[in-house]
Amino acid sequence: MKHNPGKYDGLSTLLTHYTESDHAENAHLSPIFQNSVFVFNDTESGAAIAAGQAPGYYYSRLNNPNHQQLATKLAALEAWDLIQQNPDADPETLAGGLVFASGMAAATAAVLACVQAGDSLLTQVSLYDGTYLLFKKILPKYGVEVFWVTNNTPAGWETAFKTHPQAKLAYLETPANPSLRLTEISVVADLAHQQGARVAVDNTFATPYCQRPVTLGADLVVHSTTKFLSGHGQLIGGAVLTTDLDLLRGELLTHYKLMGPTPSPMDTWLANIGLKTFDLRMERQCSNAMLVAEALENHPAVERVYYPGLASHPDYSLAQKQMMEYGGMISFELKGGLEAGTRMMNRVKIATLAVSLGNVDTLIQHPASMTHRNTPREERLAAGISDGLVRLSVGIEDPADLVRDLLEAIEG
Repeated sequence: MKHNPGKYDGLSTLLTHYTESDHAENAHLSPIFQNSVFVFNDTESGAAIAAGQAPGYYYSRLNNPNHQQLATKLAALEAWDLIQQNPDADPETLAGGLVFASGMAAATAAVLACVQAGDSLLTQVSLYDGTYLLFKKILPKYGVEVFWVTNNTPAGWETAFKTHPQAKLAYLETPANPSLRLTEISVVADLAHQQGARVAVDNTFATPYCQRPVTLGADLVVHSTTKFLSGHGQLIGGAVLTTDLDLLRGELLTHYKLMGPTPSPMDTWLANIGLKTFDLRMERQCSNAMLVAEALENHPAVERVYYPGLASHPDYSLAQKQMMEYGGMISFELKGGLEAGTRMMNRVKIATLAVSLGNVDTLIQHPASMTHRNTPREERLAAGISDGLVRLSVGIEDPADLVRDLLEAIEG
């Protein structure tokens, strides 16, 4: 029986049941299709499948049931509001997507599907280091100009679009990694669409539990499925989701087929299993993050805390408008800067000193020397990433234990 998510009341049911029916051999869970090729019934049907004229699979670099299941579920998750508004529609007519071997593969494909030599791209200053390097070192080599919007406000974006009418894509990361600054998606989308440009949003930090860029006007949503979506730190993956089905079946699919960013069936199967507890994990991680952020903000040794759910956050009013919850990511600075932050990170016992984020266990790291080490210092400082900034990915542990661990590490 095929489930219609338009009839569901909540995300838990979508994540548990959508795409989880009619499996081979009546398996309760989707099998892992760990094979490179699929057998044709005959030459004619094989030719039709290979030409895209009939449904089916033939080579796992191009598609695989595990890939398709995860992409379909993620697209429905990001398009949840559209599905609720159109309960009788087939969700696959509202949004679709592709899954990738990493978040960077997904981001690269999303960008290359929208720009070509001679085009320009607008983006914010505060970005994940890998995306920053893609825009700084790779795209210009292929004739794509990248313009950095230093005034990340509606007025700043309006000026940017007026100054660069040839822009074909605005690429956003909100909340930004690791500054946690926000960009107003709906304003950028309106400005972009007025001049025929698209908007892509990296929603890895917020996740569709907290923010749905499609609802706010974005054309594409990029994820590292390594993070909150899968949630257990056991895979590397990415995804691009979109309501522009012509783009999906055209340029995006072409890049996917030819550039080889295909994930393994096992990794996509694991990501799908992780999704079943996604909303439960996010509920706990968001509530834990708020408690941790408040405890840090009230500690005399803490200089500043960056968390969108705090009234002290510079984009708090936008967070209330744009986000349903405030996420599981916190950045903060201690009085004493880098030296104090290093001492604190070396003392934690429950939090794990490691990069990445979104795991069920709390991770802590130093962006300036780890995830953002390739960004020149002056540009890093301009993006709000100080030498002493500490990034915390809050897990599902008991919040009292987390707070005690962090405060004891601060106090020595």
